[in-house]
Amino acid sequence: MRLEPSQSLSKKALPVWRLRAFFESFFVALVPIGYGVFVYFFELPLWILWILISGYMAYLVITVFIIPPIRWKKWRYDVLADEIDLQRGVFVVKRTLIPMSRVQHVDTEQGPLLRKYKLAAVSISTAATVHQIPSLTMEVADELRDRIAELAAVAEDE
Repeated sequence: MRLEPSQSLSKKALPVWRLRAFFESFFVALVPIGYGVFVYFFELPLWILWILISGYMAYLVITVFIIPPIRWKKWRYDVLADEIDLQRGVFVVKRTLIPMSRVQHVDTEQGPLLRKYKLAAVSISTAATVHQIPSLTMEVADELRDRIAELAAVAEDE
């Protein structure tokens, strides 16, 4: 049995994930808001609105306060000489092994939210798909990108 990857993401990933979940929850809020508009114009039961508001508040608490710390604890990675090992998932744990010989190129990405917290994501492209290691400090992301690129070039030469 293979050991779990040892490297974890930056602790600053938590506020980023919480903010992202908070902003994404606005789309879920459209359901009780929409029903509230219908209640205003039509004679619909008001108790359904209260259930929808309660459901939204429960969704908000779960996605903003409960899931990000669990997600952060579960996200692990390792960059070895011949492969990249990624493990993530809260309810369903997903483990991905990317052979260095399959790596085509490596990028660092930084959106406005990551930039505010001085974080970056490392994207690893293969012929089939793109894998991402999210929320690393800039220094770690740059070092990891360069290391993977170097190891992929060595694996390609062999």
